[in-house]
Amino acid sequence: MSSPNEQEGADEKAGEGTQADHSSVQESKSTLPEESPAGGEEEEDVEHVETDTESIADDLEEQDNIEVSPKEEKSPEKEEKKIPETFFYSYEDICSRPFVTEDSGIPINLLTLKYSFGYDCIRSVNLMVMDSQSLLYVAGNQVVILDLKTKSQSYLRSSSGGGIGFIAAHPTKQYFAVGEKGEKPNLIIYDYPSLRPYRILRGGTQKGYVFGDFNHTGTLLASIGSSPDYMLTIWDWKQEKIVLRSKAFSQDVYRVTFSPDNEEQLTTAGVGHIRFWKMAYTFTGLKLQGALGRFGKTAVTDITGYVELPDGKVISGAEWGNLLLWEGGLIKVELCRAGHKPCHNGPVSQIVLDEGELVTVGKDGFIRVWNFEAVDPADSVDETGLLEMEPMNELRVGKNVSLSFMCKTHDCGQPFWYAQDANGKIWKLDLTFSNITRDPECLCTFHSRRIEAMSVSPMTYLVATTALDRSVRIYDFISNSQQSEIQFKQGGTALSWAPDVVNPTGSLIAVGFEDGVVRIIEVYDPKGLPTLAERPNIRNAEINLKQAFKPHTTAVTALAYERNGEVFATGSKDKTVFFFAVEDEYKPIGFIHVPGPVQALQWSPPSHLEEEIALRERKKQEKEKAKLEWIKQLQEMGKEVEEEEEPEEEEPLPSIYIPEEPSPILCGFYSAPGKFWLSLGGYDSGFLYHCAFSSDEHQEDPENRQDEPFEVIPIEDTDDNPIHQISFCTSRLLMFCGMQNGALRVYPLQDKDLSVSTLKAYWSFSLHDNDYGQIRGICCSYDDRFLITCGGDGNIFTFNILSPEDVHEELKAKIPPPRMGLLKEKAAEDIEDPSACKFFLHVFYFSVEIIQVYRSETYVTSDNTGSKPKLYDVKTIIEEVKQKKEYERIMKEAEDKKSKKREELIALRQEFLFLLQKNQELPKHMQLQREQYEMDRRVFEELNRQTAQRIQLVEKELAWEHEKHLIGLQKLQNWFRDSLEFETVVVHAIQSNHQISTYRLVAVSEKYYQDKERPSWKKTVLKRAWKKEKKKEITRDRKPKIIKEEADKLMSKIQKPTTRFIERKREQIRRLVEKSDKEKAKIMKRKEEWEKLYKSKPRDDYEDPGDVQAIKEAQENMGYYKLKTATNYRVTQYMSTEKKTMQLASLEVLIYKKKLNMNKQIMSLRDWKVSIIEEIKCLLQELKSVQAALDLSECLPLPPIPQLHPDEVPEKRFEYDHDILLKFKEEQAAKAKLQEQLEESPSSVAFRHSFNKSSYKETGSLQQTASSHTMKRSSSMVTEQQKIFVIEKAEPTEIELEILKKEKIKNLYLQKTLINKINALVTNFDAELRFLRHKKLQLDVQMKYADLSYITWFEELLILKNAEKNESILQGHVNTLQSEQEAMQSKLNSCLAQMEDKKSEIVKLQECEKALYASFQASLGENNESAHFLTKVLMKKFSSINRKIETDEKDESEEESDEESSLESDEEDSGSEEEIFDISVCPENCDKALFQNTIQLREKRLDIKEALIREKKVAAKLRKEYDVLFEKAKSIEYSLNTAEKELDIFQWEKQQKLNDLYVVVPLKLHQVEYFFNGEIPRDFSQALVFTNQTLEYLQKRIVDLHHEKLMQRKIYKKAQKQHKQLVRDKKEMEMTIQHLEEKCNQLMMLKFGRVVDFEAVQARSVNIRLEELELQIIEKEYEHSQEIKECMKRISDLQQKLMMLTKENTIKVRQLNQFCIEKQQLETKLDSLKDDLGVEFQGPRTADMKEKARMESQLKCLAHDEAILREEINLLSRKDGHLNEQLSLLTRNNQFLQPSSPQDLEAPDEIFPVLKP
Repeated sequence: MSSPNEQEGADEKAGEGTQADHSSVQESKSTLPEESPAGGEEEEDVEHVETDTESIADDLEEQDNIEVSPKEEKSPEKEEKKIPETFFYSYEDICSRPFVTEDSGIPINLLTLKYSFGYDCIRSVNLMVMDSQSLLYVAGNQVVILDLKTKSQSYLRSSSGGGIGFIAAHPTKQYFAVGEKGEKPNLIIYDYPSLRPYRILRGGTQKGYVFGDFNHTGTLLASIGSSPDYMLTIWDWKQEKIVLRSKAFSQDVYRVTFSPDNEEQLTTAGVGHIRFWKMAYTFTGLKLQGALGRFGKTAVTDITGYVELPDGKVISGAEWGNLLLWEGGLIKVELCRAGHKPCHNGPVSQIVLDEGELVTVGKDGFIRVWNFEAVDPADSVDETGLLEMEPMNELRVGKNVSLSFMCKTHDCGQPFWYAQDANGKIWKLDLTFSNITRDPECLCTFHSRRIEAMSVSPMTYLVATTALDRSVRIYDFISNSQQSEIQFKQGGTALSWAPDVVNPTGSLIAVGFEDGVVRIIEVYDPKGLPTLAERPNIRNAEINLKQAFKPHTTAVTALAYERNGEVFATGSKDKTVFFFAVEDEYKPIGFIHVPGPVQALQWSPPSHLEEEIALRERKKQEKEKAKLEWIKQLQEMGKEVEEEEEPEEEEPLPSIYIPEEPSPILCGFYSAPGKFWLSLGGYDSGFLYHCAFSSDEHQEDPENRQDEPFEVIPIEDTDDNPIHQISFCTSRLLMFCGMQNGALRVYPLQDKDLSVSTLKAYWSFSLHDNDYGQIRGICCSYDDRFLITCGGDGNIFTFNILSPEDVHEELKAKIPPPRMGLLKEKAAEDIEDPSACKFFLHVFYFSVEIIQVYRSETYVTSDNTGSKPKLYDVKTIIEEVKQKKEYERIMKEAEDKKSKKREELIALRQEFLFLLQKNQELPKHMQLQREQYEMDRRVFEELNRQTAQRIQLVEKELAWEHEKHLIGLQKLQNWFRDSLEFETVVVHAIQSNHQISTYRLVAVSEKYYQDKERPSWKKTVLKRAWKKEKKKEITRDRKPKIIKEEADKLMSKIQKPTTRFIERKREQIRRLVEKSDKEKAKIMKRKEEWEKLYKSKPRDDYEDPGDVQAIKEAQENMGYYKLKTATNYRVTQYMSTEKKTMQLASLEVLIYKKKLNMNKQIMSLRDWKVSIIEEIKCLLQELKSVQAALDLSECLPLPPIPQLHPDEVPEKRFEYDHDILLKFKEEQAAKAKLQEQLEESPSSVAFRHSFNKSSYKETGSLQQTASSHTMKRSSSMVTEQQKIFVIEKAEPTEIELEILKKEKIKNLYLQKTLINKINALVTNFDAELRFLRHKKLQLDVQMKYADLSYITWFEELLILKNAEKNESILQGHVNTLQSEQEAMQSKLNSCLAQMEDKKSEIVKLQECEKALYASFQASLGENNESAHFLTKVLMKKFSSINRKIETDEKDESEEESDEESSLESDEEDSGSEEEIFDISVCPENCDKALFQNTIQLREKRLDIKEALIREKKVAAKLRKEYDVLFEKAKSIEYSLNTAEKELDIFQWEKQQKLNDLYVVVPLKLHQVEYFFNGEIPRDFSQALVFTNQTLEYLQKRIVDLHHEKLMQRKIYKKAQKQHKQLVRDKKEMEMTIQHLEEKCNQLMMLKFGRVVDFEAVQARSVNIRLEELELQIIEKEYEHSQEIKECMKRISDLQQKLMMLTKENTIKVRQLNQFCIEKQQLETKLDSLKDDLGVEFQGPRTADMKEKARMESQLKCLAHDEAILREEINLLSRKDGHLNEQLSLLTRNNQFLQPSSPQDLEAPDEIFPVLKP
């Protein structure tokens, strides 16, 4: 359809709807701004790219050879028409259609698209959401609109058939853009949901569009082109115009986006670059300027995901998963997670700024949410440029998920995200991160990569596909649904559905995989199984693995069943073809090698077998017959039988060009027995080659065969687009060809054969992607009703064949039923590790007859190396089997030898054991010792050495494991223990059961202390920078002051007495001025004081604002307490997220400090207990030594030693040694052994409890070992002392008895003292513990209160975060309006000031006019006869012609036409008046001076009049401007009030949400004062909770208000009395003032005779102007005297120069006179000489002639000098004023005098004649 901008009545062509019209290109080109190419080199740091109109014009000229001149653009006649909003294109006219050869008779609707099963997830952005139930994505040449509810699809075809590059949604979701691919592709805007083409944008790129994006308002569209131009284009899409264009980069560009906050900024990113663009206005117009981002130290990376921030920064992702923050074209900081972990484990595919949160989407399947407020101001803190940061929230979508893109929508008011998974899925995500967040939901699943193979069921409407995504899928193409899916560990590469002869139910499928494994799977309907039929939610089809085997080492590329279904063949890239016998289990037959990797397998047609056998037999018989005849002929001739003679060589034909790299074989098929067609790629593409199998059986190496095709058919338009797949319908009347560019061709065949004529007519349609959508498979359904294609772009399309109107309602796909006994069968074993599994052909016993049977079977194979297809048999199998059999025989012999040796060793060992037993039975004296068995000690040494080596080797082998476990232990400690600042430590009392435990405390992050205690490093840096700037400014200010002071000093030195006088005069004038100013200031100050006093005089109805405000507040607030739940409550203090966060942080720090302090006290208590235990041990040791000297009856029982419980020293749990580890190992083994026995018994729980208790006791026993050891040692020492005492015991004397008695008393006292001391220590410790326990219980209560407050505050923080975005928007709106109001108020004030200025100027001009009239009347005098005439002259309204001419002469820039018109208008205006009188002639009776004065006054009056008119116009204009501004100010004020109301409403709603939160307030009964009928009610919903202070304050306030009321009454009475007194004083003062004024007037009348204005007299006492003029006269006289002095000095210098020149000329005159005298003497000498001095002297001589010439030249020089001197003398003799001029003419740079004119040089003799004798 034609463009809306074209002329009406233009012809429309349906087939050319995709081509852009010349006029539309011309129109789009005419909108381009003119720009000049930038001159100069680009800077190194930022590369500026500006669009150039000339380059764009060249591009457009290449496209359509149209040029538009700028003049034509400006002409109003050719002004473009705007496209109306309601204009739409017709979809039928622009969409691409199938190509059909003309006059072929092929119907256009041969194939119609039915459904699309695939999804192109390789594209980075292939998902678009228009509403909550519709998804749009690109599938080949179609845009698919998927309805999520019904799973139905609708399609939009591309207009060019070249593919689709991108889709983009309009911000309003009313339109979406589709960028296409191909030659000069279109960019089409569709309307949604009508899907009508709304606009077509042409000429944006050459080959295809890659990405596009609308701006925030939706008025502009930016698009990026692909190779080769990579053109960035900005569109005014509604008018189909190009606004700006520029080349984006020289490599692939992935994305382009507008900044959401500044629509004049764009960003592009792609391979190894990111670029920041600006639309800037320059002197040549609007331009695109691009700055290339510089990576600096950061490695260059491809950028796919980025986002623009509100402040102009950009955050992008990197390939290694970190985030890069860009500012000013440079990387400001690189963000990572803690420990330098990347933000994502892989590339960051998308970054979104959503509701103030930064969301990143990674290829690792994670979505992470970051704190935007921390990211935006982030900066690097060290040289690495990295900044560690942790995400606020994260979501792992699932395993094996690779997210590429996601977009947001709202469903039932809730936000949801639809995500594109590069592994073939579409997810629905909930990113609210709350307690009701939904789990990720997989909406659709597809193949994630290209479809490798496809096959259709021979029995029903099912199709099976496989791909490298490791899945096999079954689709029902009648119901358009996926029936089943199965996953494997390797990707599928080949697939074949078993024919009905193999499986009559059609349930078996053979699948080949990339690891060489072939799996046989079966499809069945699970509803047919009795155990599953009654279960709900059963799938329609299930897939079961039947068998798996691995015949190949690399990927399986081809599978084929023999026509009878008895043999199954597999081909692979490992250049082998394996054959299997098809039975219940596939059994191997053999394999063959082929020259190259197998591309395809196809069995020969049914008629090939018999004909091949007969042909070979016939050829064999003919050869044998010919050989026998030849031998017979040789024998008859009497010759011996020799070898065959070589045939004569024929002359070789001219060589055929063969490419260096053979063309690959793409596909092929049988045409007849032994003949086949091939399609080749590369150099040989564009043809179908008809070939035949070689008949040369004697050639062993098939690679050396040189077969040639015997027929070639050229295929139209396939030189660069070869055929990759060929398939036929069942009747073979249609041949389907899959092309490299994703197109499908259909050739109708006649008589089932191929020829040039049959392949001329065809039907073609672009289906898959034109770049990478090569068709990988084409299949027809078993009844030829449907066609299915699959491609490299992952898409699967189904088509109706010649039946678009048939709905096929009666058709239904039937799932094969399950086999009998399927559930009872054991599950088939799959090959888990293909690398560890090798397929061996077992020993096959082939008889000659079996090999001969299979020898008749032939196979055609093709490979991608370009070698010709060959015929193979199974001859090579015998040799392979022989080699295998020989290898197994050798291995069997080696195993037999090993077994014999083992048996001999076992026999010797048993014999040795028997001898050892016999030796043990002998008596001891007869037994042989163990050493005697050693035949050689070196043997044992060698064994020990080997054992040590083995131990060392084992240690080395286990070193890695040992280090691994050590690192694992360290990591566990770092993770679980190091983060703990305090672990739970329980301190027990010694004599009671009281105990106290520490808080399990996690270390608080340093950020709290950094925020609170440390000043921000940015602030310190800014302070330092500010101080430096201040110092610089001070130094800058000092420099001019210093220079000024030096200049003043110099001037003061130069000043002379005259200047001093002038300065004194100036000082005198200054003093007079100051005095006058002071007087005026006093007068003005007095006036201002009076005015201020009068202004401050209150009106009669005046009220004090403070009192009014106090009354208003009292009326509003008194009488009730404002509740936050009230409807009229107004929020005065806004609570923000930052404040609430700071509250939470401060609360956390407070809790942490309280717990830390308590933990320190408990730990000090624990340490005290440890010291007490040590002290008690020492005291007990001393007590034991004391009791050793006492009798047992006198010994008191020893107090027990307190023990440390295990939970008092939890750190010892992690102390271990080798014995503890062995014991732990034994316990674990015992646990594992008894676990199974005690698992079901009821006593298992008790056993676990006892086991744990025993282990608990063992840990305590470990700690008691040291103390028990010391006690044993001390007790042993005591017993030894007792023994010694017993041994040495004797009869004591009396003195000894007395000493013993004293010692006994002393020891008893010591015993009692020590025991009391021990008891005191224990009692004090217990008391201290109980006291600290009481404090901790109080702290627990406080901590519980703090936890409750923390929960409440955190809930408030969540509410504040949810409302933060809307609040910021409303607050920003209010701030904007306030700033606008301030700006508008400043404009109003400035406008008012200007108006006041203009009013004052108008008043001044009016006063000047009045003064002019007054002076005119004064000049006339009284009774002047010419008064009437002069008044007319004065009031004449036109200006003087002379004045006009003078102004015209001065202004040379005015045009002549303006001058003439102005003069003519003046003449016309003055014409009527000139008839009455002429102002140029003074009347006779009028005074000429008065007349001239009147003329001058008239000129002044006209000037004043013009100025007055001009000022009035300006004043009127200002008034209008003021009115407009006032209206704007009113509207802004109204908007501001509305915005403030909205903000107040929002704050009230937010407060209500905060009020809805439950706040726990624990109260005691005595704190409750809310009673109903004398009882505490059950419902406290109407109660209020006050603090005691607040309640007391309210009660106190009642009393205060009563006192205030009494005080106010007293104040009122006092004020009333004061008022009466002031009224009386006022009357008295008025009378006094009146009396003084009368007295002042009387005194003035007495002194002056009239009333005088003293202020005016005082102001006019000094004529400052006169004084200033006198001072100027003095200054001028002084300057003139200085100039005269300088002139006199110059005159004296010139006189000195003149005198010097006179002296020099006098000397030269004397020299001249001397030369003249010498000349005369020489001439006389010459004349006196005689003529006849000799013959030799007769005639002229050469020497004389030379001398004469020399003398003549010397004479001329002298004459010349004489002439110069004479001229100088004449000049010096003159005394007129031309002396300096003549001197300047005579003076030269070389300081020599030259003649002043050339005549002096020509005739010097005239001035000075030569003297002759």
